[in-house]
Amino acid sequence: MSNSTLLPSCRSGNSSGKQTALVVVTLLVLSGCATVDFDKSVANTNEQAASFTNGQLALVRSDDQRAEMDEIAGEILSKPVGQSDAVRLTLVNSPALQALLAQNWADATNAAQTGRIANPVFGFQRLRFADELELERLLAFGLLDLLTLPQRYKMAEAQIAHQQLRLTNTVIDQVTMVRQAWVRAVAAQQSLVYAKQVNDAAQASSELARRMQAVGNFSKLQRARQQAFYADAATQWAVAQHVSVATREELTRLLGLTESQAESLVLPDRLPDLPAGPRSAEDVSKSVSKERLDIQLARAELDAQAKAQGLNLVTSFTDIELGVRRDTVFDNAAGTSTSRRGYEVSLRLPIFDWGDNQRDAMNAQTLAAANRLEATVRAGGSSLRESYSAYRTAFDVSKHYRDEVVPLRKLISEENVLRYNGMLIGVFELLADTRDQVSSVIAAIAAEQQFWLTDAALQAAIIGKPTMATVGAMASGRNGDAAH
Repeated sequence: MSNSTLLPSCRSGNSSGKQTALVVVTLLVLSGCATVDFDKSVANTNEQAASFTNGQLALVRSDDQRAEMDEIAGEILSKPVGQSDAVRLTLVNSPALQALLAQNWADATNAAQTGRIANPVFGFQRLRFADELELERLLAFGLLDLLTLPQRYKMAEAQIAHQQLRLTNTVIDQVTMVRQAWVRAVAAQQSLVYAKQVNDAAQASSELARRMQAVGNFSKLQRARQQAFYADAATQWAVAQHVSVATREELTRLLGLTESQAESLVLPDRLPDLPAGPRSAEDVSKSVSKERLDIQLARAELDAQAKAQGLNLVTSFTDIELGVRRDTVFDNAAGTSTSRRGYEVSLRLPIFDWGDNQRDAMNAQTLAAANRLEATVRAGGSSLRESYSAYRTAFDVSKHYRDEVVPLRKLISEENVLRYNGMLIGVFELLADTRDQVSSVIAAIAAEQQFWLTDAALQAAIIGKPTMATVGAMASGRNGDAAH
């Protein structure tokens, strides 16, 4: 507190030493109440998000822990990394996730600090005048801080609870991103194989057309058409190569792999098979947490804002400082000393600033938090229904490709081989059919990818972390994406 804002102090000699000691002891006890046990916070997150962390989330603080985590990462990378393996690898290996944990610890600790009273200030002054020596000693602390300490403690508790929920929310978001990145990387790797087959078939068709034109059996237009097919296929193959690299590198970053670890990363050859059936809407509704994470987070934010508003309503007006003083005056000429005891109170006068802007800002923040809570409650059911719709649509489309489109294309291809052997169609028709069949397989892979993306998004939406996934790109066979 700046002394320039305080009134001249007034002194009294009626203070009691026992009362002063009692006040100091009380301050020491109360100021130690607001603390953060981050290990307990991590344990709570492991419990709240058990289906995402499997109880393996931990903050690495020592070299021994780091060595243990590196050993686990090496074991995971020694074989093809499945989706659950990728999540576990992120939990034990990603420095970005560790940074998020450490930052949450820092934020929670800073929140706890608001529940403690500031340390008292000790002042000492030595004055000499003629034969007199005066020693002044002052122990001062914020009286308003002391009076509002219980409320500060409640506010700190609310902010710590808010940080706990933010930690769980962040971990769920990270795990969901890893799951979806794994799906995209495996699907891109799988699609690349078939894109090469299309390119090879188009290249063979183009070369054959060139030779047939050279001997006069093909027109210029016929050759140009085959060349155009090859040009398109080459472009698609180049794009597929980049998508495979980009999705793998995205997964590498989320896993936090080093250069040597990235070289050791082996992904499965294909996406998992579709489940026997989709999750029903009734099962999803039963799985939804009674207290969704997003609603808990919005409510905790409102609670913290409300408690802060009640505290700042007083502190925005004024501030009070209480000091306990003990002075000793030595008279060297007379050889005597005189002691004086008392206290002084300093009050900041609300003359130029009545704190109305601060109170308006607090009212607005609390109102905003209340409306965010209401918006979250209203949007919760809608976002879950949308996630389930995307999940169910993706399942139906992927199943349709698996059970209808791909088998039909295979049947057509087999019939065309028979017709080719019977000299009913030519080689160009056979090559064109091969391209169409492979394109259908690539579209089926894209549909499977979209299903697993929406599956990850639905799992997050059920616990209360809405993560929407689009399904519009499936029909075209392009790689879908998920919006966070």
